[in-house]
Amino acid sequence: MNKTVSRVLWIVAGVLLIVAGGACMLHPGAALSGLSFLLGMAMLFSGAVDIMIFATAGSSIYGSGWFLVDGILTVLLSIFLLCNQMFTMMTLPYILGMWLLFSGITKFVNSFDLRRFGVRGWGWVTAFGLLMAAAGFLSFMDPLAAAVTLSVLAGLFLMIQGVVSIVFGCLSGRFWM
Repeated sequence: MNKTVSRVLWIVAGVLLIVAGGACMLHPGAALSGLSFLLGMAMLFSGAVDIMIFATAGSSIYGSGWFLVDGILTVLLSIFLLCNQMFTMMTLPYILGMWLLFSGITKFVNSFDLRRFGVRGWGWVTAFGLLMAAAGFLSFMDPLAAAVTLSVLAGLFLMIQGVVSIVFGCLSGRFWM
């Protein structure tokens, strides 16, 4: 996979996540009932993109192992969401928080690999990783309040993940050796 294809895939995944986040914020009532499916599909695509990029260009991208870890965790969580929708509706604040926490931590750790390899813009990856991990942690603090405002929170979290994916797409030219 070349630089342009990986850049486009990350940006498309980011745009889809941002659109899904916007839909959650604009239609909170409908979003709550269909949120597990929407979230599962967006996460499945995002994780598949990370795995595809690793599989086709893993040895050519700095810190590519963290893309694989993030992709696998995201795909596994998305499959769980898609297969257990009723359970997911009851535990969505925890699941969403877990995804953001794990994804934020992997991006945070990956940023130090990028720094070590001299990739410009690694600080943005650090900042977004911390932001995502903090958002995930906050959803664990008060799950009842998170359930009440789940549509807005999910929309915000999806948009953050989308922005991070777009930033990775924009910076992806710097990851190649």
